Amino acid sequence: MRELTYAEALREALRQTMHADPTVFMIGEDIGVYGGAFGVSAGLIDEFGPERIIDTPISEAALTGACIGAALTGMRPVGEIQFMDFITLAMEQLVLQAAKIRFMFGGKAKVPFVLRTPAGSGTGAAAQHSQSLENWFVHVPGLKVVMPSTPYDAKGLLRAAIYDDNPVIFVEHKLLYKTKGYVPEEPYEIPLSQSKVVREGTDLTIVATSIMVQRSLQAAEILAQVGIQVEVIDPRTLKPLDMNPIVASVKKTGRVMVVHEAVKTGGFGGEVVARIMESEAFDYLEAPVRRLAGLDIPIPYNRTLESHAVPQVDNIVDEARKLVRGGY
Repeated sequence: MRELTYAEALREALRQTMHADPTVFMIGEDIGVYGGAFGVSAGLIDEFGPERIIDTPISEAALTGACIGAALTGMRPVGEIQFMDFITLAMEQLVLQAAKIRFMFGGKAKVPFVLRTPAGSGTGAAAQHSQSLENWFVHVPGLKVVMPSTPYDAKGLLRAAIYDDNPVIFVEHKLLYKTKGYVPEEPYEIPLSQSKVVREGTDLTIVATSIMVQRSLQAAEILAQVGIQVEVIDPRTLKPLDMNPIVASVKKTGRVMVVHEAVKTGGFGGEVVARIMESEAFDYLEAPVRRLAGLDIPIPYNRTLESHAVPQVDNIVDEARKLVRGGY
């Protein structure tokens, strides 16, 4: 089976879409000759030239504003912010402009653009280059939020995001760029808002996002050796969120844990837990719902402290065993 890295899958989605559709272009900092901070756009400027692979000054607000203006005039731009931390500099453009325009114009205007950005810790990049801020945008009506965890999903979800008529925040974890997986050569789309059961089980449901999907799968293999069968669900799109597979899984297992890297306070896990408690799955719960998330601290530079700041495989295993064995 054909395998690509996560970064290669993203590049292939961009290349294929740009060849097929002249309204699609890329814009961002160092995405041209340099090929992007993590190499996703490497070589694309040689194929499409500087008019479609546009290097910008170091201004996240400016490149996001350019995306909005281009989208309003019929283009489908793909913007790139080098580190998610600096999406903070584009908040006015995203929250007050992009997210509101279609609603305020009664649907007569649309803003079809994707803003790609790498997030997460694990590279020793310290507190200002390691944050996971996805839930800030989950909170904003008018924005969609996507977090693929595999190369296959990265390619299919990016293409779907490009052809969505709303602004999409597309969050890519830094540690996933070099991971490999099966990716078909032909173009394909994965519909936004379609959660996926990536591992079936009967004893515990784990809802995980981004890099935590891979860690949860590793934990599930370890837990299987002691007789605990874990079902792992990847929402893939955080907003709009497809709860159907999650509710069905919780009704089957009776226990659920939500795992994400972002800090626990105000994190995505709280939203998932609330929706489970509001659903018919509540009557099937046999234990309190558990959230396992990052500590409420800035990400440390020290690599040992950094690893302790966010959930690791061992943490998932320990908390899952407590939840299934009645440790609460």
